[in-house]
Amino acid sequence: MDLKEQIKEYVLSTIGVLLTALGLVIFFIPNNIAAGGASGMAMILHRLLSAIPIGVWMYIINIVLFILGFALVGKDFSFKTIYSTFALNFFIDLFDRILKIPRYTGDDLMLAVFFGNVLASVGMAIAFANNSSTGGTDIVAKILSKYFHTPIGTTLLMIDFSIGILAGFAFNPRIAMYALLAIIINGITIDFILKGLELAVTMIIISNKVDSIKDYILNKMERGATILKARGAYSGRDLDVLYVALRRRELGEVLHVIKQIDPDAFVIVNEARYVLGEGFRSIDKIV
Repeated sequence: MDLKEQIKEYVLSTIGVLLTALGLVIFFIPNNIAAGGASGMAMILHRLLSAIPIGVWMYIINIVLFILGFALVGKDFSFKTIYSTFALNFFIDLFDRILKIPRYTGDDLMLAVFFGNVLASVGMAIAFANNSSTGGTDIVAKILSKYFHTPIGTTLLMIDFSIGILAGFAFNPRIAMYALLAIIINGITIDFILKGLELAVTMIIISNKVDSIKDYILNKMERGATILKARGAYSGRDLDVLYVALRRRELGEVLHVIKQIDPDAFVIVNEARYVLGEGFRSIDKIV
């Protein structure tokens, strides 16, 4: 990945964790909605030991979890994940203790859950789409997955649910129910947004000018492609079939180029739930 792309990912990841921090500080923290993650754990610990601010508790939790992660899982954490984790930590501490931004303290917790999730989910989805993670309970899930062979996604959900239930003991059962609701909505919303941000397509292109189309995809779009050797069932002649994976937003450009090069090309377009690997999402973000 070139420097420009790396800078872009760091900038977008920073915007993502900033939005997440705003959702937590404005809506979740004032209402004690411990919706999983290191922030949820920090809220519960702050309730038990209020002398230590939530932001400081998050620093302690994340440092301990990263030490455990490196010791038990190994160097399975990118620098971007470490950066995003502590950037989120910094913004939460900044807005919670130093800048003192306005907060929602109304009686309607459903509003807090809804608008807190809008900000937090959009922010986390942006970070995830740029190959970042906010650490926290993700690390615990990786540790448990390694030693107990449980799916990371399921394990993470169970950990976050446990934190939501603990909020019931630290605060009250009503808070726990809203925390569990926030966790469910958060997961659904992030998945929905990521589908929109990451939606990929695969194309099968059959053309007499496949080399020209291939050159454009490789050199102008800097995307990979695979040439499949095939034979026409009717014509009986050998031909090269181009197989390409693209982001949804790149599809229009390719179709336009195919139209210019070979209007008679035969093209099949399929939506792909995941495309994993170079140029797309890393496989370790899925499993």
